[in-house]
Amino acid sequence: MDKIIQEFDQSNMKEDIPSFKVGDFVKVEYLIHEGKDDRVQPFVGQVIKYTGHGVRRTFTVRRIVQGEGVERTFPIHSPKVVNVTVTRGPNKKPRRSRLFFLRERAGKAAQL
Repeated sequence: MDKIIQEFDQSNMKEDIPSFKVGDFVKVEYLIHEGKDDRVQPFVGQVIKYTGHGVRRTFTVRRIVQGEGVERTFPIHSPKVVNVTVTRGPNKKPRRSRLFFLRERAGKAAQL
């Protein structure tokens, strides 16, 4: 049974994933279905969490929209995720693996 699951996981994994880490600013382009049309919508923000193994690996991106924090979790190997581009690294190297403390900060203080 484990071999079947491992083969399924290997067949669904993407090969062209860029290397990024917590604290990096990324642009995630993902597919949106609106009626009969499909379009690609970008989501630009800072990676605050990177977790999981294999096909179940996910990352969470946070950005500020009109003064409110918006977080979105993406599965890395999802067919809906078209492209992930690292726009820039963090200003300072984070000393944590999960940057949940940024949720309480506002403005420039919410950036590393």
